[in-house]
Amino acid sequence: MGCRFVFRVVADDKATAWKAINSGIDEITRIEKLISSWDPNSQTSEINKNAGIQSVEVDQELFSLINRSIKVSELTHGAFDISYASMDRIYAFDSQEKVLPSQDVIQEARALINWQKIELDEQKSSVKLTEKGMKIGFGAIGKGYAANKAKEIIESIPGVHGGIVNASGDLSIWGKSSDKINEWNIKISDPSDPDKILADLMVHNTSVITSGDYEKYFTSGGKRYSHIIDPKSGLPTTGIKSVTIICNDAEIGDALATSVFVLGKEDGMYLINKLKGVEAIIVTDENTIIHSENLQLNYY
Repeated sequence: MGCRFVFRVVADDKATAWKAINSGIDEITRIEKLISSWDPNSQTSEINKNAGIQSVEVDQELFSLINRSIKVSELTHGAFDISYASMDRIYAFDSQEKVLPSQDVIQEARALINWQKIELDEQKSSVKLTEKGMKIGFGAIGKGYAANKAKEIIESIPGVHGGIVNASGDLSIWGKSSDKINEWNIKISDPSDPDKILADLMVHNTSVITSGDYEKYFTSGGKRYSHIIDPKSGLPTTGIKSVTIICNDAEIGDALATSVFVLGKEDGMYLINKLKGVEAIIVTDENTIIHSENLQLNYY
């Protein structure tokens, strides 16, 4: 899935813990084969190959994920859009200094981003991208979905009492952190220096999702551009270094973190404060820390 997964499991014994971890790895591998747009044999790739040509029947699991993605697009007024993948060909987020593509090139690719042109047929469980050249990708929601599914598998195993699935910053957390402690202490990295801790918080049975611009980015004219694309402008986002979302669902948190990057600090936090059970931390390019109304943090 283009990222690293780390598992931490609290169990009765080592054998049970390894059984749980291996089950989680198997589940991640299964999901990757279903949703990866890099795998030419996946159902997602089949949808992309048939853009502007015909519908593709897919597993109900993939159909439901696409349907939920569209609902997030509706909620965020298009700040989140899985059809952003048409922009992949014009940017390389390799930490290097580059010249931005011309406006003509950007707008040509951006014209293919439109979640409203993803047609779903629930009866046939089929998906169609209505314009040739359109592509969908799950880079902004797939890690969270995979973390959720791995957690479900692991926590169902007898003898497992708690754990964390960490999908490169997308944490799905449940149960006990030790024999006597129900909560987990989660540390938030400083995006200016990811080896340092910005803040921490105590959580239980929740998800903590962090997206940052410090791993995948490029610079142009000395300005840093993150790997997250604004579907409306076609440009990578600027102005925010990292977004952390705390909510019950890693999939939703993953999508919301992307959305806040696109919306910006003011509109992004306005959205978060309207959502029940969702909290956020934003670190701006100026290293200003903004957090949602009900969040309690311990700063370092």
